[in-house]
Amino acid sequence: MRRKARQSAHRDWPRFLPERLGASHQQCRPPSIAGVAQRVLIYGVTGSGKTTLAASLSERTGLPFHCIDDLTWEPGWVAVPSQEQRRRVAAICAQDSWIIDHGYNSWIDLVLARADLIVGLDYPRWRSLSRLIRRTLIRAIDHHEICNGNTESFRQVLSKDSIILWHFRSFANRRRYIREWQDDPEKPDVLRLTSPAATRRWLARQERAAQPTARAC
Repeated sequence: MRRKARQSAHRDWPRFLPERLGASHQQCRPPSIAGVAQRVLIYGVTGSGKTTLAASLSERTGLPFHCIDDLTWEPGWVAVPSQEQRRRVAAICAQDSWIIDHGYNSWIDLVLARADLIVGLDYPRWRSLSRLIRRTLIRAIDHHEICNGNTESFRQVLSKDSIILWHFRSFANRRRYIREWQDDPEKPDVLRLTSPAATRRWLARQERAAQPTARAC
């Protein structure tokens, strides 16, 4: 069933978007989600801008955005237990429409079973790492709230739990997941974007909703 749906969606792609988005899309053009995908997973390497894209896509399409950081971290950077994370994510996935800005291994199966589209931000390391370092330093200076009162600090940047260290630990696996999902006919359709410019062009084509529902986190 998934294979037939994927093949049908691919046949319809050319009517949507006229230009190429990069090397990974030279043979076919990815779909506009307006009126098509109702459940979207934004997935990518650390520092690729998943949350920013999810919020912007929500504003343009009217699909409700659920920030994963809000669901998985309590105040004081206390991690929500895995079973409770699964319960929260399952409740969201049961809804008819949503945008989610990440997926953890402990519950991503719930998301993949319901998603219509995966937007994979598969940027080169130099690009995502430079964005991450700049973002992290700015947040450590201005104490920008990330979720539930939590902020980043220079102490965290230099600790064993540093998000910059996490970038190096997770980078290869996240890129591999995106490409494996893209090649798996049993998985939702995958839109693999390989540069911020490609992402901006795709986002610009999405239909702007009359009443934005995006939320910051």
